[in-house]
Formats: sequence, structure tokens, C-alpha cells
Amino acid sequence: MSAAREYGLDDDYEWPRPPVGGWTADDLDRLPNLPPHTELIDGSLVFVSPQTRFHSRVLRLLENELWAQAPEHLEAIREMTIKLDKRNRPEPDVLVVPVGADTGPRQTWFKSEDVVLAIEVVSEESEERDREVKPRKYAEAGIRHFWRVEENDGLPVVYVFELEPATKSYVPSGIFHDRLKLTVPFDIDIDLTAVGKRRA
Repeated sequence: MSAAREYGLDDDYEWPRPPVGGWTADDLDRLPNLPPHTELIDGSLVFVSPQTRFHSRVLRLLENELWAQAPEHLEAIREMTIKLDKRNRPEPDVLVVPVGADTGPRQTWFKSEDVVLAIEVVSEESEERDREVKPRKYAEAGIRHFWRVEENDGLPVVYVFELEPATKSYVPSGIFHDRLKLTVPFDIDIDLTAVGKRRA
């Protein structure tokens, strides 16, 4: 199978050729026919592989629970990019942002200062980006809270980090297996074993 077809594109699809100096964050909204969920990391386009069932179920669980538990001035949203700077526009799996950061139905990105929480669910093809590259960039951009979610025997394990402002780096504040219970950035209580289950 060709690379183009793997992304649902025709075999004769012509991949975008980067300009001198690389792509910019604004280019993501102008380039035609990019595969879904394309990210910009250090001026390079990053194409995301098809997601696993586990990944999709974890995203649904976290978005639904965070949406339900967030205070009224905050909302959870999936798969929107963050414009960190001119050369970086990553797409976390789930975000928590202020309701007031909504700029309308055609919005495609958030400013880093609007992001309360960024969550990455680690996939096999994105391990290095999700564990090292993107958390470092989120911390440098001042995003206060970051969660990394890993799979263990079909269940999510959530690694929770909080920004240390003086060093602009994340420090770990907990590892959660069956139940995620936190008081920051707001009161959160999620049954992680409920991934993939229908609500009663």
C-alpha cells in the first residue's frame, strides 16, 4: 500500500513540499488536502497514523468526564491544535480550555495561554513525541497541567504533571491506574476502568 493511500489519499497525491525555513503555524489552515490531524513540529508537518480502538475509547472517556466535571467557565474538547509559536502547532488528544476562548465555529486552534490542561494518549508511532517532544514544548509555552496516558493490559494509566514555573518544566505529581482523583486544575474523579463501557 502506498503512503498516500494509507492516509486515505489517491496514489497520485502530491505531498506538500516545504518552503525554505519550513512551514509556519498559519500554513496548517492554508495547505490543501492535508491528512486529518496533521501537526506542525519545528516547522515540519507530522502526519498521524490511524488510531487504535484503545486510543479512541480513552479520548471519549476523558473528554466526556472532563466536560461533565469541569466548572462552567471551562470546557473539554478533542483534537484541536495549539499555536505555541510560529513553527509549532501540535494537536493534543484532549484539551481543557476556557469557554471564553471560543472564537467561533470555524476556529481551528487555541493560544497556549488559553490551555488549562493538555492530554496526550501515547500511540506506538508517537511515543517519542508524546513522551518527550510535545511535553517539553507545552511546558516551555507555560501550559500549567499535562497528562500522559499509557495503555496497560487494555486499561489507561494516567501520568499527571504540573508546571514548575521557575524552570518552565513539568514535575510529576502522580500515577493513576484504576481511578483518577485530583483537585487541580479542578475537582476531578474518573473511573479509568470504565473505558469502553456504556453509561448506565
